Amino acid sequence: MTRTFLFFVVFACCPFFTAAQVNFTDSNLPIVVVNTNNQVIQDSVRIIADFGIRYNGPGIRNYMTDPFQYSGKISIEIRGSTSQQYPKVSYGLETKDALLNKLDTSLLGMPKENDWILYGAYPDKSLMRNEITYDIFRQMGHYDVRYRYCELVINNQYMGIYSLMERIKRDKHRVDIAKLTPADTTGDQLTGGYIMKVDKLTGSSSSYFASPYDPKVKYLWHDPEDSELHPDQKNYIQNYIIGFENLMNGPNWNNYITGYNSKIEVNTFIDFMLMQELGRTVDGYRSSSFLYKEKDSLGGLLRAGPMWDFNLSYGNADYCDAYDTAGYQMDFNQVCPSFTSAVPFWWKKFLLDTNYTHLLKCRWTQLRNTVLHTDSVNARIDSMAQLLYEAQQRNFTQWPILGVYVNWNYFVGQTWQEELDYLKLWTEARSKWLDTHLPGYCWDLGTAEHSGPDYVAHQLYPNPAGDRFFLDVYEPFRVKQATFRLFDMTGKVVMDYPGISENRLLINRNGLAPGIYFYMLEQDGRQVVTGKVVLQ
Repeated sequence: MTRTFLFFVVFACCPFFTAAQVNFTDSNLPIVVVNTNNQVIQDSVRIIADFGIRYNGPGIRNYMTDPFQYSGKISIEIRGSTSQQYPKVSYGLETKDALLNKLDTSLLGMPKENDWILYGAYPDKSLMRNEITYDIFRQMGHYDVRYRYCELVINNQYMGIYSLMERIKRDKHRVDIAKLTPADTTGDQLTGGYIMKVDKLTGSSSSYFASPYDPKVKYLWHDPEDSELHPDQKNYIQNYIIGFENLMNGPNWNNYITGYNSKIEVNTFIDFMLMQELGRTVDGYRSSSFLYKEKDSLGGLLRAGPMWDFNLSYGNADYCDAYDTAGYQMDFNQVCPSFTSAVPFWWKKFLLDTNYTHLLKCRWTQLRNTVLHTDSVNARIDSMAQLLYEAQQRNFTQWPILGVYVNWNYFVGQTWQEELDYLKLWTEARSKWLDTHLPGYCWDLGTAEHSGPDYVAHQLYPNPAGDRFFLDVYEPFRVKQATFRLFDMTGKVVMDYPGISENRLLINRNGLAPGIYFYMLEQDGRQVVTGKVVLQ
């Protein structure tokens, strides 16, 4: 059953609860304390407040009477756009020194930085949809935000379970790309690094450029922000992205040499697509969708990620078919054409290229045997549930929404356990649909022969092969000055390609006789990829 809502009345149709007075004294989770000194935390304008963390270490209980493990000044504001309709809001904060300058510091074991978020799940009553997504994407080999569950107290008022997490930004411990300064306006320095996002304008910068193929697709500068960029830098990244769109709309869009491979790091787009489709996030592809680009001298291709904003995913939204375990989220433009934001056209076009769909299918198969196996996903949910079991009781006393419809819930569980059971069942059903409906065919993955801590995820295809075949090596491993060798059954080297610095390699057969051959990619004195290929 489909429900239709008008977005301009969401503030009038949502349940608001008067916060209960939980007698909060101690927790198995870290305790985060904010004291605004009688100031009101606002949207967009940050105030200075006192900040502290009570955390005694793994397995040790934390009490409100304990000394702070960390304390200092912060600037803090309410963050988010649609999420501000809920009474439990999220916050953005910066850690400060005594002079109120930005202070890079480690919080709860996360790498030093000054830019943090206190995220409070509200419509996601499992309390874990975002966190599960970030964990999975990291296990897939990419950066995604680190987080630590905590319980938050603001001005002596208990606020419930929150995640203290990293904000997406350029940093050697976050999105690890070159730092771009306003002076970097020529040559290689101009080419990176940029973090962009496809997004709606609410809650974000009003400065953007639109796709020439769909004005509903808006690209926003994220880091550096538009106000920090030189006009030449804004023009560069805008021209790069529009150039990619023009290429995707042109006749040679899937040419291996001059097509989309020359503009994007394909494997990151595949992993991005798989996560968007698995979660079927109702905002998928068209909102909170990040892209980033490194300098040309350091790779230079456009990459997709990290993941962000999955609280209305995994069956948790009741509009635009997002609750349905069947169908593609990339079809959103056809399902809900009246929205003011849209999915870029090139996501669906990728599926017209058999090389792309082969990679997509192989990668999905690999992930379903590992991190996205149903048992692995359920074990992750159970582990989080065990960690949160005690604190969720206080959270839902403070915010009594179990058994209550909150925008935009499709399923309303009467208990927290029912919410977790639904999350498991929905994700399993969605995974099974993708098992049988993702396009493409995967000939050979090689994962059975090659595993262990030194294994580098890769695919060689087609296998059996004809006149040519491809070797794709997955990030985060970066191929640099590597050597590819092909051996016959006697161990004789029959092919030798040195000096490879691309994660995708095209190998021409060059008249080799039919038979079984063994391949190896060697880098820095070790064999990082091995396997066998059958030449027909």
